[in-house]
Amino acid sequence: MSIKVVIFDLGGVLVRTEDRAPRTTLGLRFDKNYIEMDKIVFGNESSSRASTGKISAREHMQNVMRSLALPESDESIQSFYDEFFGGDKMDYEIINYLRSLQKEGKCTTALLSNAWDDLRGLLINKWEIDDAFDEIFISAEMGVAKPNARIYEMVLEKLGVAPEETVFVDDFIENIEAARKLGMYGIHFQDVDVAMGELKELLGKSA
Repeated sequence: MSIKVVIFDLGGVLVRTEDRAPRTTLGLRFDKNYIEMDKIVFGNESSSRASTGKISAREHMQNVMRSLALPESDESIQSFYDEFFGGDKMDYEIINYLRSLQKEGKCTTALLSNAWDDLRGLLINKWEIDDAFDEIFISAEMGVAKPNARIYEMVLEKLGVAPEETVFVDDFIENIEAARKLGMYGIHFQDVDVAMGELKELLGKSA
């Protein structure tokens, strides 16, 4: 059966921390290392709740600011946000590849991200890449997050395809394994060239 849909994760795949210095420098102000700063923003209950829509992105960031004894104003949150994500870069080469798949009519493109409720606005207004996807799936809007099987089932239902007609690219192996259990093709993103090579080979075989 041929591949009809290509699904990409965002963080760690399309957007990657290419420069650790900004986050590391920010952490020094709080006597925290890079990993500790990462956990303060992502690896906690507040972030998990925001990722499933139980609280808003702003409420989560207020929790982050409170944990660091920082002001919770919009200005303070934005300043922290800009510093924390200062080393992150969007891979527009992959984005343009996805646009080419759309243009050539080869397959449907989709985004599936465990993210807070502010992501859609960022895709449209900050990165301007929403057009690269026929469908955008954000865990905060869906009320469930990867690797829960339900989120993949919801995606497949919305796209109207069988699992074996899809390929999913993600940097977390547990997310890939969950997709594979349902019958989807999974590509574990660790190296951009290797992952994109696997994807192009798979699409070439299904053409």
